Formats: sequence, C-alpha cells, structure tokens
Amino acid sequence: MKNISILSASVRHGRNSHRVALYFKNYLEENKLANVTIIDLKAYNFPIFEERLRFISDPSEAMLSFAEEITKADGVIIVTPEYNGGYPASLKNVTDLLYAEWKRKPIAIATVSAGAFAGTQVITSLQFSLWKIGALTIPAMFPVATVEKTFDENGIPSDPVGTDKRAAVFVNELLYWVDAKHKMDDN
Repeated sequence: MKNISILSASVRHGRNSHRVALYFKNYLEENKLANVTIIDLKAYNFPIFEERLRFISDPSEAMLSFAEEITKADGVIIVTPEYNGGYPASLKNVTDLLYAEWKRKPIAIATVSAGAFAGTQVITSLQFSLWKIGALTIPAMFPVATVEKTFDENGIPSDPVGTDKRAAVFVNELLYWVDAKHKMDDN
C-alpha cells in the first residue's frame, strides 16, 4: 500500500486548515487508499532555518524526523492556508530545509481560506517554489472556501457527498502520479 503524508502547514493558534488535513487522513484511511501520516508543522515547532538540512552540522532529531517522513512518503498532500495571498512562513521554512527529499516527489496542494476565494491565490507562489526544487506538483487542486462552515474541528465535511466526490478526483490524480513515478523508477 502507498504511503501518503499530509503536511499540515499552519502553526497559528485557532488554525482551521488542519480540519482539511484531518479530512484527508480520514478519507484515505476509510477508503483504504494509503497508509497515512499527518506531518503537523505546529507539533514540530521548528525555528527559522538558516541552511538546508544537508549543510547543518548538528541537525536536531525533529529535523531528521521531518526529512525521513518526506523521504518515505510516496506522495504528499500539502494543506495550506492562504495568508494575504501567500502561504505561511512555516511552509516556506520546511520547503527550503530539504532539497533532494522533494525531488520528483508527487505533491498535491489543498488550499484553504476563511473567505470565498478558497486560498486560490496561494497556489502559484507555492507551485513555483516546489517546481524550483524539482518537486512534481500534480495538475489538480482542492480549494476550500469558508473552511469554518465546510469542515468541523474533526475534519467532518458539512457536505460529505460533494466533498468526497471532489476528493476522489484530487486523490486519484495524486495516486496516478505516484504510480507513474514508481514505474519510471523501476525502469
């Protein structure tokens, strides 16, 4: 079975995007699509990094653990809020910490906002940063508008049928690229 990591990017108090990370964990497990790990940046409580991991002389256990989670994942779902048209510093921080670990890694991006635009303004800047380090961002999005109304604190959607239908398209696209990468690696 595939290993999918869900990177929950927000570290703010009272964050709401984590609801979407919980939803994807439940969705993938209930449908037996993958082994799932949530990588919660709030739990890591990382400092601002001054260098890539490979150049840090004495990396912390948390840094090594984070790098290992990304490395062993067959694919990653990044769940990011949109803050003023951009993604949080916590996400930029860990994106820049790693390099080889992101190379050709299939990544799906779910954008989240409290407003009506569903975090769609963040996608371009995040995709560009991931492309620059060689990640494989999949050509599907999962935008979530008015997150407080569409998901409860446990990740349960207010419209389960419609949400699961959108999630199926999004997740299937990620799994397609995970399979394609495995086939290319086997050649």
